[in-house]
Order: sequence, then structure tokens, then C-alpha cells
Amino acid sequence: METRKRHARKEDYRMRTHLIHGNFESKKWDYDHHVIPPISHSTAFRLDSVHRGAQGFVQFASADEALSGHMPIYIYDRLDEPTRSMLEETLAYAEGGDVCITFASGMAAISAALGVALRQGQEVLAHQIVYGCTYSLMTNWLPRFGMRVRFGDFLKSESLLAQVTPATRVLYFETPVNPTMELIDLAEIRRVADQINAGREEKERVLVMVDNTFATPYCQRPLKLGADIVVESLTKDIGGFGTDMGGAVIASSAWYNHLMLFRKDFGGVLTPRSAWGILVYGLPTLATRMINQQKTAQRVAKFLSEHPKVDTVAYPGSECFAQKPLAHRQMQNPDGKFAPGGMLYFVLKGGNGSVSRAEKLVDYIAEHAYTITLAVSLGQIKTLIEHPFSMTHSALPDEQKRAFGMHPEGVRLSIGLEDWHDIIRDLEIALERV
Repeated sequence: METRKRHARKEDYRMRTHLIHGNFESKKWDYDHHVIPPISHSTAFRLDSVHRGAQGFVQFASADEALSGHMPIYIYDRLDEPTRSMLEETLAYAEGGDVCITFASGMAAISAALGVALRQGQEVLAHQIVYGCTYSLMTNWLPRFGMRVRFGDFLKSESLLAQVTPATRVLYFETPVNPTMELIDLAEIRRVADQINAGREEKERVLVMVDNTFATPYCQRPLKLGADIVVESLTKDIGGFGTDMGGAVIASSAWYNHLMLFRKDFGGVLTPRSAWGILVYGLPTLATRMINQQKTAQRVAKFLSEHPKVDTVAYPGSECFAQKPLAHRQMQNPDGKFAPGGMLYFVLKGGNGSVSRAEKLVDYIAEHAYTITLAVSLGQIKTLIEHPFSMTHSALPDEQKRAFGMHPEGVRLSIGLEDWHDIIRDLEIALERV
């Protein structure tokens, strides 16, 4: 099918519009009359000749071919396929990267990013609080492949220089931090990395790797702020509806062939069905959902900060947020407006019994609340609550969690699209009962 000529450039339109309409110059599929992008359901693709098949294998994982504007030769789903490729184009554009490679889950994406960045004998220096499964990957599995991990305080960037060794290859962190909502200054970590790299060869330079799941590319684009590689869980706010799992790695074109080969050989491929759902429902509604979630989160944070049973509230959009200047500088939507996201963390007062007051609160909400659901995920249209100390971050030793600021009385709240009056009402009733 001949593609219609378009004179407008995608750069002439705002990000919110582009997330809805996608890349209308895509060469990933020769269609132009579908209002909604089609979905491919084929694990293998018919080839016209042996020569075409051979050419497809030669071109696979070639950054030059992938970016040349030619229609790719699809051979087998695990290598590449059109629905997933269209999602990757839009995600790369949204994050401000050259390329995006998607995976079956967020953890598959993190594993791939670390897998292509590290070699045997090299190490990761990670922030002292990371998502529980990321911690498990780093402490249980990377050492089996001869890769080490150490933890430091990225909030005190000057201390990192003393912890870096010649083997350090990756500086890894989340911002906002899951679940404490502390922000790590991307520009400052970039400065530290540049200082380290001043005496290193290109292939040995330290890489800044950032998990952008909490913020999403709508609220923050780490590549523009100094990161080398960004990882995202597509299962969360980017997918948005809690129906599809996925993960993504976004980086410069230099990482394209490494990531594609890793995905081919380790097999953590995002299915076309999941890619289609995220492409058609998740990304087009991301801006609208985030705008509404942020408005509600600000109201909920204000309510909690004024409640007598709540000790502290951490939300980047709060007036009392400890890192307010950094939040306004770093967390911005593509139009430059402050975008603090829809995640917050609050700590209850008291609770010295065998069961924390936070656990009692979450249990009461699970049984009685209508607008708030007890679940370990986040970024859905439904408001979700969980107890990080005993649930999502259980892999971290208790003494480490306490030492690094994760409180047994802490509660993580992911704001959805319910009416904010109802969310506050359910929280108010639950707080009266504990």
C-alpha cells in the first residue's frame, strides 16, 4: 500500500498529541488507512525467497538498518515484529531517546539494561533503596555471572566518588525513589559521572541508568537530564489499565544491536497483543490520566498532611515537600509545566505493637473501602495501596530498610481516576479505625 504524503512534521506538534497519533512517518508497517494501528498475530512471517530471508538475518540488530527508514524484513516474532516496533518508535520519541527496545516485563527490561552494560568483573553502584525485585536481581543473580553490586546514598552525591572503583560501570537509581518518594538530582549524578569518566576510556566509562517508572516520560525525561539509559515498567502508568505487562529500555542508537541481541537470545519478548494494548490504550491516554491523577494526589496529600494520625507525607507536589526546588526543576511535562506524578508515601504515628498501625490501616481499607484497592502494582486507573515494608520491598533486609528511611509505618498510595472526594472519604474512615 502506498503511504500518503504528509507535509507536517511530528516535531511541530506537542507530545500529548503525538502519544495519541503515534509516528505517522513509521516504516514499521505499510498501512495508512487504519484509524487504530493494526495488530500482528503471527509468530513467523512468509518470505519470498531464501535471499530475502538471508537479508533479514543480516539486517537484524543493525542500528544502521533500523534507522535507515527502510521497511524491516520480519522473520520471526522473537526477533522483531511490526506492532511492537510501532510502540517502540513512540516510546523512544516520548523519552527523547534514539531507540527503544521493549520486553515482557519491567524486570526483563532492567535485566537487559544491566546485562548489556556489564561484563564479568564489573559492578553496579546502586542507590541504597531500590525496588525489591531489582534488589533481588542485583544481590542474588548478578553475582552468579561475576558482576558485583554495592549500595550508596545517591542523595549525597559527593560521597559516591569515594565509593567508585575501577570496576564500577553503572550508577543505578530510581527517581522518585520507590517507595519513599525522595528525588535524586539527575544533573548532579551526571556531574559526578563526568568527573569519574574524565580519566577513563570510552568503553570503560561509568553509565547513568535510571528507572523512570514512577514519573513516566510525561513527568520526567531522564535522558534529557543526563542519563545514559532509561528503564521503564510499561505495566504501570504507561500501560495504565492493569491489563498488560511490559518493560522498555530507551537509550542512544549505540545500544540498539546489543539490546536486540539480548532480547533475541534471552527471549524476554513483549507479545504483540500486549504491545498493541499499550500502544492503543496506554500511551494515548497517559497525559490525560496523569493530569487528573496529579490533581487528586495534591488534594490527598494535603488531607493526609493535616491528619493528626499521620506523621509525614512525601509527595513532590506538596507545598511541604522537602525537595521542592528540585521537584520543580526536574519533574516537568513536555511543555515545561510542573508534573509531580500520582504517587505518594505517608508514615503513620505510633504503632509499637506486633502489627504496625500501617498494616492495620491497609487491612481495613482492603476489607471496607470502595475506591482504594490493596494491590502491589501502581499507575492504574484504580487507586492502589500497599505496605512496602512487608510487601514490595520485603527482599531488602529489615535493618537496611530502617537505616535507609523506609518505615514500618509507611504506606504507598498510587492515585487513580476516582473522584477525589471519595478517595479522601475512604482514607478518613480508615484512619478513624486505627
